[in-house]
Amino acid sequence: MKTAISLIILFVIIVLLEVYAFQAIKTITKSKVIRYSWLFVSIAVYANFAYVALTYDRTQGQTPQFQMAMGILLTVLIPKLVVLIFMFGEDIYRWILKLISAVTSGNTTPLAGRRKFISQIGLGLAAIPFVSFIYGIVQGKYNYKVLKYQLTFKDLPEAFDGFTITQISDIHSGSFTNKEKIQYGVDLINEQKSDIMLFTGDIVNNKADEMDNWIAVFDKLEAKEGKYSILGNHDYGDYMDWDNPQDKIDNFQKVKDIHQKIGFDLLLDEHRYLEKDGQKIALLGVENWGKGFNKAGDLQRAAAGIQKEDFKILMSHDPSHWEEKVKQDPFNYQLTLSGHTHGLQMGIEIPGWFKWSPSKYAYKQWAGLYKEAGRVINVNRGFGYHAFPGRVGIWPEITVIELKKY
Repeated sequence: MKTAISLIILFVIIVLLEVYAFQAIKTITKSKVIRYSWLFVSIAVYANFAYVALTYDRTQGQTPQFQMAMGILLTVLIPKLVVLIFMFGEDIYRWILKLISAVTSGNTTPLAGRRKFISQIGLGLAAIPFVSFIYGIVQGKYNYKVLKYQLTFKDLPEAFDGFTITQISDIHSGSFTNKEKIQYGVDLINEQKSDIMLFTGDIVNNKADEMDNWIAVFDKLEAKEGKYSILGNHDYGDYMDWDNPQDKIDNFQKVKDIHQKIGFDLLLDEHRYLEKDGQKIALLGVENWGKGFNKAGDLQRAAAGIQKEDFKILMSHDPSHWEEKVKQDPFNYQLTLSGHTHGLQMGIEIPGWFKWSPSKYAYKQWAGLYKEAGRVINVNRGFGYHAFPGRVGIWPEITVIELKKY
């Protein structure tokens, strides 16, 4: 029943988008060629998405073909939402004037040409997300950004003053299509020359074999003091149909084996001590724990044998774990590294001033650094992409953190 209601609501929204967008086109041009070309393109986009959605092999999870169909659909729909806002707002204005006219018996007719002017503004502004989405699909998903932070902690051992960490997250290798661009991203990671490298989950979309063509690229990742990793929610194979339960079990083992193939020490509710000059810090990694998702992670198990006074770095894929469990834990996890959100791969960021994405309405911590009660979490925006085959305003991220003592 809920599914049917959701589909009806979605259908109504799409109809409204198309009606108002077509009205805007009709208002600014009398050319039937332009009008019917607009309709033809819209129908073609919907037909393409419906065909791909109904015919793609669900045993393969989300394929690049499905993601591209989704990307084209969003590229067409989001700009029409802008047009809808302007045109519907104009209708409300007209209705108010008519109501006032009926009550006062006065003449409150809108200015001639106003609707054409509003249509021009709506279509002009709609061009911004249209061009942005095209750029995001073609180039934005490879627009890697190195974000550098210096974090200061009073209880950091002196030997680790200046210790550097490169964090990457959410590779999602099943979405990749361009080896040259991915190699560029890997080379950029290596250029940071950090002491350790930490990968915070989602190496595939669903299946281990998605990584087959990329192992030779990612096994070149380098870090002076080692590479460590954890699992993300997509690594469990929960988002696709399996022929039988054993296939899912076997795939999960193969996903875990990938980490060793590319030189990472996979932490499954475990910890390692990093030592320098007789001093040490604890590095912990938990399996995925997410509010509303798989809650496999066991923080207490990972911390078994660690002392409360130890300086701790925790890798936990989903930032909701920090919000729900970690930040108030009396054991004191000074630094947590997460990913998962991708910043929804679309939004607006002006460094140091403004940051917005629809992702913020689902996650309190959704991109970048957050500090609370003397504890810090960094939510990496992700190296790869998923569902939408691009990035708009929220670019793929390589995080470099320098630890400092004060």
